[in-house]
Amino acid sequence: MERIALQKLIDWNNNKHKKPLIVWGARQVGKTYLVQELFAKNYYKNNYIYIDCKKEDEIREFCSTTANAEKMIEYISLRMGKKINENTLLVFDEVQECPNIISSLKYFCQDFREIPVIVTGSMVRIKLQRETHKRGSKANDKFLFPVGKINQITIYPMTFDEFLMNSNEMLYKAVKNTYESKQPLDMQIHQLAMEQVYKYLLVGGMPEAVGAYIDGDDLIEARKILKALYDNYLSDMELYQASQEAVLRSRILFQNIYSELNKESKNFSPGLIEKRSKTRDFATSIQWLTMAHIINQSFQLKEHITMPLIQDNESNFRLFLGDIGMFSYQSGINAASFISSERENTLSGIFFENFVANELIAKEHKLFYWRGKASCELEFIIESDNKLYPIDVKKGRGTLNSLAKFANHNKFEYAIKVSKNNYGYNSEQKLLTIPFYFIPFAAKDLADGKMTV
Repeated sequence: MERIALQKLIDWNNNKHKKPLIVWGARQVGKTYLVQELFAKNYYKNNYIYIDCKKEDEIREFCSTTANAEKMIEYISLRMGKKINENTLLVFDEVQECPNIISSLKYFCQDFREIPVIVTGSMVRIKLQRETHKRGSKANDKFLFPVGKINQITIYPMTFDEFLMNSNEMLYKAVKNTYESKQPLDMQIHQLAMEQVYKYLLVGGMPEAVGAYIDGDDLIEARKILKALYDNYLSDMELYQASQEAVLRSRILFQNIYSELNKESKNFSPGLIEKRSKTRDFATSIQWLTMAHIINQSFQLKEHITMPLIQDNESNFRLFLGDIGMFSYQSGINAASFISSERENTLSGIFFENFVANELIAKEHKLFYWRGKASCELEFIIESDNKLYPIDVKKGRGTLNSLAKFANHNKFEYAIKVSKNNYGYNSEQKLLTIPFYFIPFAAKDLADGKMTV
């Protein structure tokens, strides 16, 4: 399957001043496939060395004893029977099993900058944090992160544009070209694209689930895979957390994201999960789950907004699941609801909000929402090129009363309404309407400071 993030690896590889690259991301989002199958095999062919730190016991043990890049290169060359030079790509996968490799990147950068190195891992940040704060460690024994000596990218579940690119390339090109021309899609094609949006809400962006759906047009098999992945995420919390209390709190928090959003106030309410608990009781779990890219956190802004965007306070925020397929699975809603004629009445707005949140995160946006008085709110506020863009997410037509209240306190370039409606711009209202299938492209334009109507 194609991944848009491949271009980031190509750009890194073509940079004369590149440093060792760390590829972050949650479990099972396709980091290994991207680095090995799409990048290494195509751009280095037979001239790369791939090391799985979970399986290569001897290499892992050796690398855990030294951060000396020269010694690592010599040992790996001899063990693999392959000379390592500027034409050899060195890939360390599952590097959370040997955090010392991260430390060695400083010396790869300083002494062997010409050798391209990529490391990947799903729980790397968690493992490093535990190494750094390990009790009884002496100051000079603690792990040192190679600040300034690395490049970094984060891989997310497949976004809707990637899902469409792989499931229906012709429709993907039609949607992309129409977005770029700033025109509405023909109504019949619009309906086809919306059909794909609903299927994506069900399947999500985990590559294994997407692959099952694409290979056999099998939504049932995709859901079975989602269940297994969901259970694996719960099991991971046992492996990478320090205490049993932290494990239990993280699990119960993860399992209640849908419930937290499916109430009148979508703000995080600890009492909903555990009676008489406070937000600070879940602080470690929230940090763990966000660092692992399993959940995404959105912070509240109130009344008058100043730039750069800064959260209103630490206690008002919302949490979204990092994959919309897992969110749909967690909701317990019948899978048939996403493809039935009654879906518009069955699916609540929070499915679409979680969908939009993930599309924004994948384009490196920080998440903020706005709440005014009398329950007025806008789901997302984006700062782009020193301009504000309020985003309202509507599963149906809906009204925009909150936008008028927002305008009383804030200047903005124009508002963006994301809904099932076709493309259109109202200059008097300063309102751009885009269908759900356009949000990946709009999110990128906002990230690049190139948003136009």
